[in-house]
Amino acid sequence: MTLSMYQASVPVFVRALSNLSHVLGKGAEHATAKGVSGEVLLQTRLIPDMLPLIKQVQIACDMATRGSARLAGAEPKSFEDNETTLEQAHARINGAIEYIKGFSADQIDGNETRAIHLKMRNGEMHFDGQTYLLAFLLPNLFFHCTTAYNILREAGTDIGKTDFIGKE
Repeated sequence: MTLSMYQASVPVFVRALSNLSHVLGKGAEHATAKGVSGEVLLQTRLIPDMLPLIKQVQIACDMATRGSARLAGAEPKSFEDNETTLEQAHARINGAIEYIKGFSADQIDGNETRAIHLKMRNGEMHFDGQTYLLAFLLPNLFFHCTTAYNILREAGTDIGKTDFIGKE
Protein backbone atom coordinates (compact mmCIF):
# COMPACT_ATOMS: atom_id res chain seq x y z
CA MET A 1 0.00 0.00 0.00
CA THR A 2 1.34 3.40 -0.89
CA LEU A 3 0.78 6.72 0.82
CA SER A 4 -0.30 9.48 -1.51
CA MET A 5 0.81 13.12 -1.39
CA TYR A 6 -2.74 14.06 -0.44
CA GLN A 7 -2.90 11.55 2.41
CA ALA A 8 0.44 12.84 3.74
CA SER A 9 -0.65 16.47 3.58
CA VAL A 10 -4.25 17.68 3.87
CA PRO A 11 -5.53 15.24 6.54
CA VAL A 12 -2.29 15.68 8.52
CA PHE A 13 -2.58 19.47 8.30
CA VAL A 14 -6.23 19.38 9.38
CA ARG A 15 -5.42 17.21 12.38
CA ALA A 16 -2.44 19.34 13.44
CA LEU A 17 -4.46 22.57 13.23
CA SER A 18 -7.47 21.01 14.96
CA ASN A 19 -5.22 19.92 17.82
CA LEU A 20 -3.64 23.39 17.89
CA SER A 21 -7.13 24.86 18.26
CA HIS A 22 -7.82 22.42 21.09
CA VAL A 23 -4.70 23.34 23.10
CA LEU A 24 -5.31 27.03 22.44
CA GLY A 25 -8.82 26.61 23.84
CA LYS A 26 -7.45 24.98 26.97
CA GLY A 27 -4.94 27.83 27.21
CA ALA A 28 -7.78 30.34 27.02
CA GLU A 29 -9.64 28.55 29.82
CA HIS A 30 -6.51 28.56 31.97
CA ALA A 31 -5.84 32.26 31.29
CA THR A 32 -9.42 33.16 32.22
CA ALA A 33 -9.20 31.15 35.45
CA LYS A 34 -5.97 32.95 36.37
CA GLY A 35 -7.23 36.42 35.40
CA VAL A 36 -4.85 36.74 32.45
CA SER A 37 -6.23 38.44 29.34
CA GLY A 38 -6.22 36.64 26.03
CA GLU A 39 -4.16 39.46 24.56
CA VAL A 40 -1.42 38.88 27.15
CA LEU A 41 -1.51 35.12 26.53
CA LEU A 42 -1.13 35.63 22.78
CA GLN A 43 2.00 37.72 23.36
CA THR A 44 3.61 35.12 25.64
CA ARG A 45 7.00 33.79 24.54
CA LEU A 46 9.27 31.04 25.76
CA ILE A 47 12.30 33.34 25.62
CA PRO A 48 12.67 37.00 24.60
CA ASP A 49 14.09 36.39 21.12
CA MET A 50 11.43 33.84 20.15
CA LEU A 51 8.18 34.72 18.42
CA PRO A 52 5.06 34.97 20.62
CA LEU A 53 2.17 32.52 20.72
CA ILE A 54 0.09 34.38 18.12
CA LYS A 55 2.93 34.26 15.57
CA GLN A 56 3.32 30.53 16.18
CA VAL A 57 -0.39 30.10 15.41
CA GLN A 58 -0.20 32.30 12.31
CA ILE A 59 2.86 30.54 10.92
CA ALA A 60 1.39 27.08 11.56
CA CYS A 61 -1.73 28.15 9.64
CA ASP A 62 0.39 29.62 6.84
CA MET A 63 2.42 26.43 6.50
CA ALA A 64 -0.76 24.38 6.05
CA THR A 65 -2.62 26.80 3.76
CA ARG A 66 0.25 27.93 1.56
CA GLY A 67 1.69 24.45 1.48
CA SER A 68 -1.58 22.88 0.35
CA ALA A 69 -1.95 25.48 -2.38
CA ARG A 70 1.62 25.05 -3.63
CA LEU A 71 1.28 21.26 -3.66
CA ALA A 72 -1.88 21.66 -5.75
CA GLY A 73 -0.23 24.15 -8.12
CA ALA A 74 -2.55 26.95 -6.98
CA GLU A 75 -1.71 30.49 -5.94
CA PRO A 76 -1.63 30.52 -2.13
CA LYS A 77 -4.32 32.57 -0.42
CA SER A 78 -2.95 35.38 1.70
CA PHE A 79 -4.12 35.84 5.27
CA GLU A 80 -3.49 39.06 7.17
CA ASP A 81 -1.52 38.66 10.37
CA ASN A 82 -3.80 40.95 12.36
CA GLU A 83 -5.21 38.70 15.09
CA THR A 84 -5.09 40.24 18.55
CA THR A 85 -7.69 38.18 20.46
CA LEU A 86 -8.14 34.50 21.19
CA GLU A 87 -11.38 34.53 19.23
CA GLN A 88 -9.53 35.89 16.20
CA ALA A 89 -6.79 33.29 16.63
CA HIS A 90 -9.41 30.52 16.64
CA ALA A 91 -11.05 32.06 13.58
CA ARG A 92 -7.65 32.05 11.83
CA ILE A 93 -7.21 28.36 12.57
CA ASN A 94 -10.77 27.52 11.52
CA GLY A 95 -10.37 29.52 8.30
CA ALA A 96 -7.13 27.71 7.53
CA ILE A 97 -8.77 24.32 8.11
CA GLU A 98 -11.68 25.17 5.83
CA TYR A 99 -9.33 26.47 3.15
CA ILE A 100 -7.12 23.37 3.07
CA LYS A 101 -10.15 21.07 3.11
CA GLY A 102 -11.01 22.69 -0.23
CA PHE A 103 -8.12 20.90 -1.94
CA SER A 104 -8.84 17.48 -3.38
CA ALA A 105 -6.67 14.43 -3.83
CA ASP A 106 -6.91 14.97 -7.60
CA GLN A 107 -5.23 18.37 -7.19
CA ILE A 108 -2.34 17.15 -5.03
CA ASP A 109 -1.64 13.51 -5.91
CA GLY A 110 0.91 13.04 -8.67
CA ASN A 111 2.74 16.27 -7.87
CA GLU A 112 5.76 14.63 -6.26
CA THR A 113 8.05 16.16 -8.89
CA ARG A 114 6.31 19.55 -9.18
CA ALA A 115 8.91 22.31 -8.97
CA ILE A 116 8.29 24.57 -5.98
CA HIS A 117 10.31 27.74 -5.50
CA LEU A 118 10.17 29.90 -2.38
CA LYS A 119 11.60 33.36 -1.88
CA MET A 120 12.85 33.53 1.68
CA ARG A 121 14.66 36.19 3.68
CA ASN A 122 17.90 34.29 3.17
CA GLY A 123 17.43 33.69 -0.55
CA GLU A 124 15.52 31.27 -2.71
CA MET A 125 14.73 27.66 -1.93
CA HIS A 126 13.95 25.07 -4.60
CA PHE A 127 12.14 21.80 -4.01
CA ASP A 128 10.29 19.07 -5.79
CA GLY A 129 6.79 18.51 -4.38
CA GLN A 130 7.64 15.47 -2.29
CA THR A 131 10.73 17.04 -0.72
CA TYR A 132 8.80 20.26 -0.08
CA LEU A 133 6.13 18.29 1.80
CA LEU A 134 8.37 15.93 3.75
CA ALA A 135 11.46 18.05 4.43
CA PHE A 136 9.99 21.56 4.68
CA LEU A 137 6.23 21.73 5.26
CA LEU A 138 5.71 18.99 7.82
CA PRO A 139 8.75 19.88 9.98
CA ASN A 140 7.79 23.58 9.96
CA LEU A 141 4.12 22.91 10.72
CA PHE A 142 4.97 20.68 13.65
CA PHE A 143 7.71 23.01 14.91
CA HIS A 144 5.23 25.89 15.22
CA CYS A 145 2.43 23.72 16.65
CA THR A 146 4.89 22.30 19.19
CA THR A 147 6.18 25.74 20.10
CA ALA A 148 2.62 27.00 20.62
CA TYR A 149 1.96 23.96 22.83
CA ASN A 150 5.15 24.63 24.79
CA ILE A 151 4.25 28.30 25.33
CA LEU A 152 0.84 27.29 26.66
CA ARG A 153 2.33 24.55 28.82
CA GLU A 154 4.96 26.91 30.24
CA ALA A 155 2.18 29.41 30.99
CA GLY A 156 0.61 26.75 33.23
CA THR A 157 -2.07 25.30 30.96
CA ASP A 158 -2.97 21.76 31.99
CA ILE A 159 -2.26 20.02 28.71
CA GLY A 160 -0.35 16.87 27.85
CA LYS A 161 0.76 14.76 24.93
CA THR A 162 -2.76 13.49 24.21
CA ASP A 163 -3.92 17.09 23.76
CA PHE A 164 -1.15 17.70 21.24
CA ILE A 165 -1.56 14.54 19.19
CA GLY A 166 -5.34 14.29 19.58
CA LYS A 167 -7.62 11.38 20.21
CA GLU A 168 -8.97 9.03 17.60
